[in-house]
Amino acid sequence: MAFKKYVIDGSKKFNIAKSSTDETDLCKDRKDAETKLAKNIEEIDKLQEKLYAEKKEGVIFLFQAMDAAGKDGTIRAVLSALSPHGVHEVAFKAPSSDELAHDFLWRVASKTPAKGEIAIFNRSHYEDVLIGKVRELYRTQANARRIDLDKVIENRYEDIRNFEEYLYHNNVRTVKIFLNVSKDEQARRFLSRIEEPEKNWKFSGSDYEERAYWDAYQEAFESAINATSTKHCPWYVVPADHKWYMRYAVSEIILATLQEMDPQFPEVTPERLATFAKYKEDLLKELPAEEKKPAKKETKPKGAAAKKADEKKTAKKPAKAAEKTAKKPAEKAKTEK
Repeated sequence: MAFKKYVIDGSKKFNIAKSSTDETDLCKDRKDAETKLAKNIEEIDKLQEKLYAEKKEGVIFLFQAMDAAGKDGTIRAVLSALSPHGVHEVAFKAPSSDELAHDFLWRVASKTPAKGEIAIFNRSHYEDVLIGKVRELYRTQANARRIDLDKVIENRYEDIRNFEEYLYHNNVRTVKIFLNVSKDEQARRFLSRIEEPEKNWKFSGSDYEERAYWDAYQEAFESAINATSTKHCPWYVVPADHKWYMRYAVSEIILATLQEMDPQFPEVTPERLATFAKYKEDLLKELPAEEKKPAKKETKPKGAAAKKADEKKTAKKPAKAAEKTAKKPAEKAKTEK
């Protein structure tokens, strides 16, 4: 597992200040990364088809990051090629009044995948311990008088751990990916959104305002990752300054997860196979007579070796024919004698 160093599973403390945002260690260069990404996407697609067919386990691929880290682009690049059957994306925005009237996990619980499905969370329940913590939003929300507001975040960490462990015990994995972008790279991407007309729609004043809380968000991410990383539900901290590398690394994480799940197409029992003959007979009766004829066997195209052998045989035939023609006059002369 080449990306092992990006795994935070609770066995060690995560220090965001020491975590690289710009390394590209898993591949030689951009071309190499893009080639490997394309290959990984093909394998992910095949495994997702089996996962959907088997219907034994579900998985959440959850993305969190600072603004402009590349969540949307990564989801499109790595996961949009999957079949829409059994795959759905949920983008969690600011909670609605209806959502605020319920517990903070309520809006997430209803979006968890069924067995055989993949759910993609673009932001998630972690917003309540990220922006919720940085801006102390819980202090202005309706709470019972017995709630100790100074313990809200710690209680939410515990609730999240329990929720994710509960899902794991009920056949749903939670794969949490933090796209770790640097402050300088975020500035470059914001400038790109301002300067390039086709990207203007991506930029908003609130994005810039949140940048003022950069250090507080870094601390919030570090605390949340340390408090909720477990063996069954680890975090993956992926360097995000190079988009091409980030997307490739994410594809490795997703592929490895599905390979570990090892989904298989369901086996058809002999009893069920025995019923197919009757179904086939009934279906053939419904078709026009000309369609009931057995299909002709397709001739397999010859390989290069077979073609070469044929060419040798063809070359030998004229030589043999010439040899026979040369012998005939001699035989005729013998007969005349």
